[in-house]
Amino acid sequence: MSDILSIAGQALLTQQQAISVTSHNIANVNTPGYSRQRLNVTASTPVESTTGPMGNGVSGVSIERLYDQFLSAQMSNESQGLGRWSAQKDATVKLEMVFNETDGSGLSHAMSKFWDAWQALSNNPSGTTERQILVTASQYLASTFNKLDWDLNQSQQNLDLNIQGTVDEVNRLTEQLADLNQKIISSEAGTSSANDYRDQREMVLKEIAELIDINTFEDANGAVSVLVAGGRPLVSAGESWQLSTQPNASGLHDVVWVDQSGAATDITSDITGGKLKGLIEVRDSIITDYMTRLDSLAATLRADINLLHQGGFDINGVGGEEFFIGTGTAADIEVNPNIVADLDLIAAADLAATAPGDNRNAIEIANLQHQLTMGGSATYSDYYSSIIRDAGNEVLKSNSYYNHQSDMMAQLENYRESVSGVSLDEEMINLIKFQNAYTAAAKMIATADEMMQTVLEML
Repeated sequence: MSDILSIAGQALLTQQQAISVTSHNIANVNTPGYSRQRLNVTASTPVESTTGPMGNGVSGVSIERLYDQFLSAQMSNESQGLGRWSAQKDATVKLEMVFNETDGSGLSHAMSKFWDAWQALSNNPSGTTERQILVTASQYLASTFNKLDWDLNQSQQNLDLNIQGTVDEVNRLTEQLADLNQKIISSEAGTSSANDYRDQREMVLKEIAELIDINTFEDANGAVSVLVAGGRPLVSAGESWQLSTQPNASGLHDVVWVDQSGAATDITSDITGGKLKGLIEVRDSIITDYMTRLDSLAATLRADINLLHQGGFDINGVGGEEFFIGTGTAADIEVNPNIVADLDLIAAADLAATAPGDNRNAIEIANLQHQLTMGGSATYSDYYSSIIRDAGNEVLKSNSYYNHQSDMMAQLENYRESVSGVSLDEEMINLIKFQNAYTAAAKMIATADEMMQTVLEML
């Protein structure tokens, strides 16, 4: 009878343990990253009896975390792509707004007004009103160039700040990961499994992967090591390395890896995934390309206009001055202040002797809009249209890749749920099953107690 009591008592404890695990699953049904757990049970070691080995009840062996290790690695890899294209999509959408031409205030509109003003001046080369309209249109064109350059610079600066903030976020997560490694090593020093800590660690790894491309592996102690940018350590057991930023020659910040001695190594070009890659790609490649092309457009327009204007003659028959001044970039192009102050200095005439009625130089300048001045293959308008087109294509490309990565992650998340997710229906069935087993074990104890009382009464 003592054997019966022992078996019943162990069964009671085991079913109670199973109910606790089930309750834990139900409680975490909505916890992000939680992996369903299961109590593994086995028949206890039989005991020898006169009739041979006799069953000795049940024992809870371990609490198992149901998850797919390879699926987890795949989700980490896909998270790197999702993080990159999510950042790139948001950044390129904002860039497209910089080149917005729908409200009639863009560079295309300003160039159109500029050429129209030269055409109007050619119809009345001595007209004060036409000259004033030309100066106003020219100032508007120059200020539009200036604003576009400022907007692109501001976008670049905003992305630079975002990069610095993302690096800080990576450092916070790596410290958290190192702490979880320590907790897992300590918890699993015996025979137990740190299932909840492992779930938390998987979530942290996924967050890091969304920010920067990483390689990971787990050592024999259960700690995860994280490598970044060509194999440099980011986390190893309970130790973490820092990322930082430092300004480069352009005033923007490069991402650097800091070793234990404090020495910094530039890893900007080694980053191939995650949010950081998307931000760096837009900041250093896409925006820089737009700014270079915009400067080329402003410089060519300024040089071509000045060449013809200086070859003509003003209303008094004096040779023309520079019409636009500046260093040849979109940032500082402006109308010559002398011309703004004295409209007579606009050189509309082709010959000094025929001023002020001569309009041939004004016609020649107006005709520049139709010539293939940009590298011999495009007009000014066509060249700028190619910038707008490329800005739109970057948005389409980023959206396409982002949607693809989102779909991939959604499929992987669904598959993970099928493996590791908590089903309330299944857990309720298990709860009833374990509850009935617990009740039966309690009944076994009550029966053994009654049998013991009967024996005692016989004595």
